[in-house]
Amino acid sequence: MVNVGIIGLGFMGQTHIKAYRQIPDANIVAICDAVRLPADGNLTGVAGNIAATDQIRFDMSVVKGYRDYRELLANPDVQLVDICLPTPLHAETAIAALRAGKHVLCEKPLARTTAVCREIVAVARQSQGFFMPAHCLRFWPEWAWLKAAMDDGRFGRVLAVKLTRLSEPPGWSQGTYLKGDDSGGALLDLHIHDTDFVQFCFGRPKAVCSTGQSRLSGAIDHVTTIYRVASGASVVAEGSWLMGPGHGFKMAYQAVFENATVDYDCTRGTEALKVFAAGKGPQVIQCEGADGYVGELHHFIESIQAGRPPSVVTGDDGLSAVEICEAEERSVKTGQWVALP
Repeated sequence: MVNVGIIGLGFMGQTHIKAYRQIPDANIVAICDAVRLPADGNLTGVAGNIAATDQIRFDMSVVKGYRDYRELLANPDVQLVDICLPTPLHAETAIAALRAGKHVLCEKPLARTTAVCREIVAVARQSQGFFMPAHCLRFWPEWAWLKAAMDDGRFGRVLAVKLTRLSEPPGWSQGTYLKGDDSGGALLDLHIHDTDFVQFCFGRPKAVCSTGQSRLSGAIDHVTTIYRVASGASVVAEGSWLMGPGHGFKMAYQAVFENATVDYDCTRGTEALKVFAAGKGPQVIQCEGADGYVGELHHFIESIQAGRPPSVVTGDDGLSAVEICEAEERSVKTGQWVALP
């Protein structure tokens, strides 16, 4: 068993709690939140992109509760610290946890700026504990399936990919999300999922060209980016939280291969993922496995048990994702292509 302490009990903290409960070797021994910590262990639901109705209850005679994260870090039973705090608090908490000798998982974005990301990664490299940023899309079954299809060439070479992530404005934690200087707007909080997936599939882009809109947060709340990648494929991603009331959340992708087109849309339910190939007609693909939250946490737990650093996503990947997003931000402001070293 790996003993887990969770810092931050908002939507993402509760999402991680539900995911850990699907992993037999994960044991939540401590929770921490300066505002939401329940004396009776009963956490009420918090709204988010992924709908859920189940409630979370802890036996507080077994699980330790803290309002100060430093007290949680001092608990010798905690092996893995899971940070689900607002972005401005990531660096301080992650660095303290690493210096306390803990394994650390930190929600994305790793930090608001690359300068702060570099501080975290530098400490992680010297730490005895493992560090992993929580880029869950790499573990989401339908996205993992797409990455495998690109890698094994089952449909030939990939020619073009379009990634889409659209949402209404955040209905939770607006005091943080709608302060663009803190959150980075939809670009850093939402769109970064697809930016990271682009680098996962194609390597770090050579350059980006972006357009965007700022309406709610003071940062970029709607962005469309073209990525120049080494393979020459046409790669585009769009992210927004400016969708109108009732639109809900949509994540989708289209991938054009030499011998097939792949189309995924989360709003299609059991027919979300389809393949269109000559002579075969539309094929519905059912991907096995739990969601990306369970996938990423399971990978980290297994890494800790095996005594080897996580390999699917690393601290350097988290840093690079923010660097690419910052290049996108510069492109929006200048109207020019921005090269990435």
